[in-house]
Amino acid sequence: MRSHRTHAGVLGLCALLLAVPVTFAQPPDASLKEEVKQRLGKVEQSLDDWDVGGARRELAEVEKRVPSELEPLKYFQGRVSFEEGQYEDAVTLLEGANIEDKPGSYLRLAKDTRAITKDHLRAESDHFIFFYPKGKDEVLVPYALETLEAIHRALTEDLGWTPPGKVRVEVVNNARELSKVSTLTEKQIRTTGTIAICKFNKLMVTSPKAVAQGYDWQDTLAHEYVHLVVSQMSHNTVPIWLHEGIAKFMESRWRGKGGLAMTPSTQALLGKRVKEDKLIPFDKMHPSIAMLPTAEDAATAFAEVFYAIDYIHGTKGTQGLRTVLQELKAGQSDKKAVEAATGMPFPLFEKTWLSYVKKQPFPQELVPRDDRVVLKEDAKGEKKDGEKKGREISFGDFAEVTEVPARKFAHLGELLRERNRVKAAAEEYARAHKLVGDKYESVSNKFALALLELRRLDEAESVLRGSLRMHPGSPSTNVHLGRILLFRKDYPKAKTAYLEALASDPFDPEIHLALTRIHGALGETALATRTRVAASSLTGLKPDDVDRAAQAFLRAEGELSETNVPASSPDAPKPASTPAKPAPAPKPAPEPSRPAK
Repeated sequence: MRSHRTHAGVLGLCALLLAVPVTFAQPPDASLKEEVKQRLGKVEQSLDDWDVGGARRELAEVEKRVPSELEPLKYFQGRVSFEEGQYEDAVTLLEGANIEDKPGSYLRLAKDTRAITKDHLRAESDHFIFFYPKGKDEVLVPYALETLEAIHRALTEDLGWTPPGKVRVEVVNNARELSKVSTLTEKQIRTTGTIAICKFNKLMVTSPKAVAQGYDWQDTLAHEYVHLVVSQMSHNTVPIWLHEGIAKFMESRWRGKGGLAMTPSTQALLGKRVKEDKLIPFDKMHPSIAMLPTAEDAATAFAEVFYAIDYIHGTKGTQGLRTVLQELKAGQSDKKAVEAATGMPFPLFEKTWLSYVKKQPFPQELVPRDDRVVLKEDAKGEKKDGEKKGREISFGDFAEVTEVPARKFAHLGELLRERNRVKAAAEEYARAHKLVGDKYESVSNKFALALLELRRLDEAESVLRGSLRMHPGSPSTNVHLGRILLFRKDYPKAKTAYLEALASDPFDPEIHLALTRIHGALGETALATRTRVAASSLTGLKPDDVDRAAQAFLRAEGELSETNVPASSPDAPKPASTPAKPAPAPKPAPEPSRPAK
């Protein structure tokens, strides 16, 4: 989500300066007062423009000309310190400026952010400083920094901008903390599923541990970084619909080309809203998509702006995006900027864009949305650790199946599987799957697990890959696919599947145990060490014991067993030391804000 301007403006600043009684060493002349007012106005403008370095330079000039106790000076010193991540200094300075400690004030923001991040650990790469809570979030560090450096390289190439200094990234524990370090309310965060924010010259991201079944946290980091780059290079002149469109389109650049973020479920929703003529006008998205009334409205808006940028990029390439940003920075309106980039009048652009949207291959029916962010504290009756793998029996998994006959077949399959009548269970799941196809992850995964127990691996893989086409990025589906590929010793493809799972659910010990074995088999010693440490952190095992646990886990999966029976079979040997999944910790979403996916 992109930030928006919320400051009082230069006129209010000048009034404040004139109203404050100050004792100068010598009586100031009118020209000095005017110079100070103008320079403080430039400080505020620089902060509005996301140019913290420029604000600091102007402030240094003011500091040479006025007494240090001047309250407007302390106010802007506090503002700049806050955006530089110096929260202790920011609190002291803002208190010295007599800023009221109330919700929404910079003093309250500085105090809350200081309290939330005071015990955070930090890790650095060439262009980023990553702050994270103590505990399991340490697992995120290497993957997060690799993702951020990758999107940094991509945007340097595509947009030609490199942020000055190292970008600050802060991980918060939950929606309550995200609300406190941003200007969004908890209600807005929960309503729209906002999971991350780019504001105050930094990225703020909610830990995946706060969300019931994970979210695309690596794409989210990239999404927020796009917001920061767009804000800085344009001097914060880009309206929200273009801001979010560029971020949504470019968020996949860290892992490949742009434009990979659209899922079938979101396409189906957009198709529904097009048919109903209920699209969100671009100007109604201001000041933030996270402030739209419903999560469905937010998802629709993201899909609309994605296709607007997809169209510009498809016809004009990255130069089209650069032109939009350059024109906006130069003071043009969004309509004039788009006209300059596309070479057509804006009304024609809107008409062409809408025609382009209507030509998209929308699914024929609504697909259950896989981009909903469900916080653990809001997950009624759901497995709090997001675990839906293995030989678990759960009729609740099929609550989303609206087709009654399919749901009945799936329930019967669960009953039969519970009684170890696996072949009969597979037949019932097959009936359910025949009725609904790849529409529901729950049906596909249970069917695939039954096929695995029957050693019908080709069929199971076909079912899982079909599900991933409809629900890309699903962690449980990727884990099940990874098991099959491990069984076949297809280590490169198994690695891809488990890394896809990790991109949504980084705290599943199975993923790290499997990757430890995979990296070892591929001779990737450094990566094997990394996953060994992660597995140790998540399971409580000593690093030296992780390899034995990984071997035991793989024997359970059939790769090393003499019988070659997949682990979910009742006849499979059970490992003596397979670690239990740790108890869950609480997972929640740029002002720039971003609902997941």
